[in-house]
Amino acid sequence: MAKENLKVNTAPAEDASVGSAEDVDAIMKKYDRESNTRIWEGKPKMIIGYLLAAFSVLMLYMNLFANWDERVRRSLFVGIVIILVFLVYPAKKGTTKVNHVPIYDIILMVLGSGAFFYFVINFKEIISHATRISQIEVYVGIIGILVLMEACRRSVGVPILVVATFFIGYAFWAGFDQGREFQQILKSVIYNLFYTTGGVIGTPIGVCSTYIALFILFGAFLEATGISEFFIQLSNSVAGASDGGPAKVAVISSALCGMVSGSSVGNTVTTGSVTIPLMKKTGYKGEFAGAVEAAASTGGQIMPPIMGAAAFLMAEMVGVQYSEIAFRAIFPALLYFAGIFITVHLEAKRLGLKGISKEDLPKFFPLFIRQGYLLIPLVALVAMVMMGFTMSRAAVAATALAILVSIPNKATRMNPERFVGALETGGKNTLSVAVSCGIAGIIAGVVTMTGLGQILISAIVGVAGNKVIVALFLTMLTCIVLGMGVPTTANYIIMATTCAPILVNGMGINPIAANMFVFYFGIVADITPPVALAAYAGSAIAKSNPMKTAFNASRLAIAAFVVPYIFAMNPAMLFIDASVIDVVLIVVTSLIGLFGIAGGLEGYMFNNMNVIQRLMAVIGGLCMMIPGTMTDIIGVALVGVCCAWQMADKKKKAIA
Repeated sequence: MAKENLKVNTAPAEDASVGSAEDVDAIMKKYDRESNTRIWEGKPKMIIGYLLAAFSVLMLYMNLFANWDERVRRSLFVGIVIILVFLVYPAKKGTTKVNHVPIYDIILMVLGSGAFFYFVINFKEIISHATRISQIEVYVGIIGILVLMEACRRSVGVPILVVATFFIGYAFWAGFDQGREFQQILKSVIYNLFYTTGGVIGTPIGVCSTYIALFILFGAFLEATGISEFFIQLSNSVAGASDGGPAKVAVISSALCGMVSGSSVGNTVTTGSVTIPLMKKTGYKGEFAGAVEAAASTGGQIMPPIMGAAAFLMAEMVGVQYSEIAFRAIFPALLYFAGIFITVHLEAKRLGLKGISKEDLPKFFPLFIRQGYLLIPLVALVAMVMMGFTMSRAAVAATALAILVSIPNKATRMNPERFVGALETGGKNTLSVAVSCGIAGIIAGVVTMTGLGQILISAIVGVAGNKVIVALFLTMLTCIVLGMGVPTTANYIIMATTCAPILVNGMGINPIAANMFVFYFGIVADITPPVALAAYAGSAIAKSNPMKTAFNASRLAIAAFVVPYIFAMNPAMLFIDASVIDVVLIVVTSLIGLFGIAGGLEGYMFNNMNVIQRLMAVIGGLCMMIPGTMTDIIGVALVGVCCAWQMADKKKKAIA
């Protein structure tokens, strides 16, 4: 008889067929800039930890009590971020010297942070003479921007810098095209990008230093309560015993953990260390197991109500209530996970994989009664924002609740050491997002300063020839390229600045649908080859081929490549201008369509499929996901015939 207190072991398994912690760390350092940190030990390690914790405390003070000019606050924030980035991240990969910062790093750190502190100290004088900045102030701005870019290279990577460099280059080219001299152009560029809220210290940094930083801090404290393990155990109780149970557990738990973590890669490593070994033991191939975790973890970023903090940011950018964004994002996110879930189920059926014994699984209700209190901070956060609390105060209050709910469990109780540790984690996790937002501000600043946005709109519309589907396809490619290796929140800021206006102003697409579209395709860059960081992290744990894992993850996440086109062309999927009947029809046809697509790509529905059946299933599924009565009829016919054919084949096989 099953005991109610039994649970699946969620400690990382010692298994030669899966990557060890060292293997994962090695591949993460190879592919993920955020994992390449300096080695600090002893007292220096403690000092760096306290500095990061103090940074978190300062962010709390700035948002709750300080009444500084916005430009002063943002410049101070960036200056401190630069100091911490150079203390945490080395100049190149593989640095193994312990407790060591080269003299050139110290010089860059002092010069870069000093440039932003110079603006803070001389703020009133600088703004008093507006665009007539001195030669010294031009040099200060150049140093500040260049050092910020180096900080970004260390903590985030090169792709976003290539984009920013292109935009800055365009600003100079546009100036020369107008017949201006180099010195004039340089002064104008530096003034706009360094000394105004239209550049580095623009909206992205403003949002990062308020909402994003506090939500990252909330996520760090929430993780400290042990909520990730609770999510995994809860998922086990729901799906662990079904066919291919561990893979379904990975889908559910990664959706829950990912929406809070705000990092596709971090979530893949955290939950994947538990779910991937279980999937491989069940019988899934390494490439498939790693792909399931990567695809699900990436999808966690689009999962309401938190969406990796992007929901709050999107509300700010679009100019609507947070509750509206969270509500409208529900169905597309559920379709994304339904697509992965269906594929996982069909793979399990095809391979004859069973789930975990019910004797070894926790019971849902006893588990929920014992540990459901861990959800209180998350529920309270959403409730407070919907009730009208400012997002900053809601995040701080939810963080305080996370500290309180840690008390009942001795293992996670927030003693002074864990408290400082959570502050340190929050401060460190903010760094890469902050420098990304600073670079995103440069991109946004050039777009505004040069009128490049309108040029991009004209170019895309010209190539598309007023065909929405072509414009969407070109925008999708742009988003995937721009989103490579960029943290979730900074990723969305870049997409919202550069790509969303193309769809809204150029093609007349609903603003919420356009922002969702670019956000989805920015996020799936984490599993799309060649820069598929989440897939590479999953492959490290699964000991599988990274590129094969990335292609499998892209196949599993097929809904992410289809659904955005649907809601961009027909916002009814986002519950915009849709009746109850419209919504019901969309839900039913989309789910059937996903089943057809998943079955066709997997090569299995009720039996192994031949080429004709697979084509019928995929085409029928796509037809059902395209809005329209005629396409629905064609889709139902194709998927229905395919299912009947499959059942007949299965009967023949059983008789034989």
